[in-house]
Amino acid sequence: MKKIKILCVFGTRPEVIKMAPVIRALQGDSSFQVRTCSAGQHRQMLEPMLRTFSIRPSLRLEVMTSDQSPQQVAAKVLSGFEKVLSREKPHLVLVQGDTSTVLAAALACFYGRVPVGHVEAGLRSGDRRHPFPEEGNRVCVDHLCELLFAPTPLAARNLLREGILKKKIFVTGNTVVDSLHWALGRRGLLRPVIEKMSNGSRWILVTLHRRESFGRPLAGIFGALRRIVERRRDVEVLYPVHLNPSVRVPARRLLRHPRIHLVSPLSYLDFIGAMKRSAAILTDSGGIQEEAPTLGVPVLVARERTERPEAFKTGQMRVVGRDPKRIFSAVFRALQKAPSEKSFRPNPYGDARAAARIVQGIRFYFGLSRKKPKRWS
Repeated sequence: MKKIKILCVFGTRPEVIKMAPVIRALQGDSSFQVRTCSAGQHRQMLEPMLRTFSIRPSLRLEVMTSDQSPQQVAAKVLSGFEKVLSREKPHLVLVQGDTSTVLAAALACFYGRVPVGHVEAGLRSGDRRHPFPEEGNRVCVDHLCELLFAPTPLAARNLLREGILKKKIFVTGNTVVDSLHWALGRRGLLRPVIEKMSNGSRWILVTLHRRESFGRPLAGIFGALRRIVERRRDVEVLYPVHLNPSVRVPARRLLRHPRIHLVSPLSYLDFIGAMKRSAAILTDSGGIQEEAPTLGVPVLVARERTERPEAFKTGQMRVVGRDPKRIFSAVFRALQKAPSEKSFRPNPYGDARAAARIVQGIRFYFGLSRKKPKRWS
């Protein structure tokens, strides 16, 4: 029997983290021939992640140039991916997330009449401006897809409200939890600054990179962080700084303090180690909101809205926006809790079996299985 060719596409570090379990699960099924395509949207940050998960892309588009706009990324991927589809002739293309790479690849597939499956479908903040351009990207992608792998029941309901057919939707859990459990079972050589996080200080882990925060909002957040370390001598900050100059330049200018550690982007295993040792996390990242509940670390979301509200009910996540006073107050309160007060509850985003459900959904779509996989909730 001829194998079904699946082409998995990724362009950024988070996409690799969330696509890696799916690639691994597909490769373990003899019904599929798996090909991978790297768009290289964030090449410097992408390559170490590919090595971590032992992924060697079958194809590369290499769209990365310095400080390019979303329009430029989308145009390059759309043009390049048309040629990939013509050469590879996949039976199904899998994309993950909400970047410009994902939207352009899905659109190229639509024009080429190639079915698309969206891993992490249905996330909605309800505001096209927050996050930008991700919210608009994912809405468009979902309406171009034949298979929608919603991570949670809430995400599935979002899709149904938009008129997407129920038969296309599979509730799977989020694959980032699969990768997190995989990482927790491995040991790496931690960087010295992360080993230092066991020195008794209260550590705040920071990740900030969203486009809508560039400029004055980001400067205000940095000011709040400086005030915190100046008020409390037992507090230190670890900030793996994104490579985008709009983040890196103001961070180096405004966060000069002996207890604020600006470091280059961490390896995946290092980053998980840093999360485990943190007293609190201040972030505008999506994946961290999904990972932290497994580790019992409180998350303060430096955005106006989130498309991942499920952790509100557990009390492990709070949206604090970008107002410096509000951020200062929220971080200060989070630091009042003793290390022993970490809250370990079932992760509302997944149970580390999402990739297996996605493969079952693909088997059902192609008629290799008669039963639709049992939904995760």
